[in-house]
Amino acid sequence: MNVEMLRSKLHQACVTDSDVYYEGSLGIDIELMEAVGLLPYEKLLVSNMNNGARFETYAIAEPFGSRRIVLNGAAARLGTTGDRIIIMTFGYVPETDVREGRYKPRVMRLDQHNNPVQNLPVAPSMDEIATMLEG
Repeated sequence: MNVEMLRSKLHQACVTDSDVYYEGSLGIDIELMEAVGLLPYEKLLVSNMNNGARFETYAIAEPFGSRRIVLNGAAARLGTTGDRIIIMTFGYVPETDVREGRYKPRVMRLDQHNNPVQNLPVAPSMDEIATMLEG
């Protein structure tokens, strides 16, 4: 059986701009996209840490190294410049890959200027989870 899992995440990205009249989407620096394996036009789930808004859209590439994160179209109404957001993609993975520790999402934490701070700690393995549950 395949299960839907987090595939990539940009954690605490800072919104740099917005354009309510653009056709839609979320603009993301292509360098950051490549760092976590996020593809142009890929479906996104976005969570705004400042106001709690959650929405789906798709990614479009902003210039390499620009550190731009741009809310476009209707999404521009769900945040403002300076808001911190979480950008996530998901994919289907064989359950056995997850249970056997062969699957890990690509995650990057960003600072207030959208520079990488650190990769988040690796999720615990299934053995570590089993040990926690025995507790």
